[in-house]
Amino acid sequence: MCDVRKSAVRLVLTGLAAGALLAAMAPAKAQSVSQNVTLGRHKQETRPKHETNASRQARIKRTMEETYSHRYEVTGGGGYLRFRSGSQTKKNNEVSWATAVNYYLNPKLAIVGDIRGSFGNAKTLQDNQYFVNRAQINEYTFLGGASYRFYAKEKLALSAQALGGAGWGIFSGGAKGLPGTDVGLWKDGVRPAFSLGVSADYNVTPTLALRLTPTWVATTFASAPGSPSVPLQNNIGLNVGVLYRFGKQ
Repeated sequence: MCDVRKSAVRLVLTGLAAGALLAAMAPAKAQSVSQNVTLGRHKQETRPKHETNASRQARIKRTMEETYSHRYEVTGGGGYLRFRSGSQTKKNNEVSWATAVNYYLNPKLAIVGDIRGSFGNAKTLQDNQYFVNRAQINEYTFLGGASYRFYAKEKLALSAQALGGAGWGIFSGGAKGLPGTDVGLWKDGVRPAFSLGVSADYNVTPTLALRLTPTWVATTFASAPGSPSVPLQNNIGLNVGVLYRFGKQ
């Protein structure tokens, strides 16, 4: 009888030990399974992210190729010019319009044709005997040259232009019928002109962009005989316009 009791006690103790061992192993196993599931989810989440980045880079490359492979760019808009209207007069503000056509030889280098017009009221000599204080003046430039695109991304491009040609000045129209030279302005006529500028293009689509161009315009209008001369007149301006691309290289 005693042996039977001892056997029963052993059996109970063995069962308790086995239960405790199983209870201790269960959390470790659950933790391992949880870590494997989390790792699997992480791999699943990481793989699509890499694929999305690759797809995005491919899309940007395609967009840039489409944008900068056009043969022609046409720009039109308006702006502002700070102009020197005579050798002894103060500079005056003018409203401008500008248009240009670029023909690209390759994605970076283009031949440029550029036409601009500026209109304003000149600050004539204060002591002129005709009492003309503000005379309307107009200038037009007809320029050609080259443009080089030195920076090109999906949304932004930068290019520099160097242009030369002719400037046509009309300085007598608003001087009450007097020659502009009588009130200190330049002589009317056509003279050499030059321009340097840097354009920033913000691409809305591959064919459409907004263009901002700070520009330097040099004119060589002549003074009246006996008046001080300024062989090269420095004028600073800013043009803003819309750019349209078409044709394929």
